[in-house]
Amino acid sequence: MSQPTAGQEVAASLVEEKQTLDVLDQLLKPEVQQSLTVLVDNLPKLAEMVTLMTKAYDFAQGIATDKVLINDFAQGIGEFVKPVQEKAKGIATAAMEAGERSQEAAATGSSVGLFAMLKMLKDPEVQKTLRFAQAFLSVLSERKNEKA
Repeated sequence: MSQPTAGQEVAASLVEEKQTLDVLDQLLKPEVQQSLTVLVDNLPKLAEMVTLMTKAYDFAQGIATDKVLINDFAQGIGEFVKPVQEKAKGIATAAMEAGERSQEAAATGSSVGLFAMLKMLKDPEVQKTLRFAQAFLSVLSERKNEKA
């Protein structure tokens, strides 16, 4: 490496002195002095906060990199989601089958008459669904009245 020339040393010295003067000019401002006083007064609290944040960061970093914990968590979520997923698939297939049956019935020209509806009302599943619909509408009505 080449040695700096005298001109380069003088230029570097001038830049360093200018930076030092800029810092001193900043320190002489009253608002900067007031801010420094507040910082110094709160240093114990700031140190405690930094310590707590460091511990929290270390904990989060440990969890994020723990492969066993991540795998256990993923399996737990999978075990929770699997029954819901199976139930949703069952409902979806039932809805699709019901849609196909209603299209077939419409294609053959059959209609739902009054006697067929009265017969359907005796079905326990229809009764269960009607009770649910009645309770649901009742709850909605109560909530609407509470808001008013």
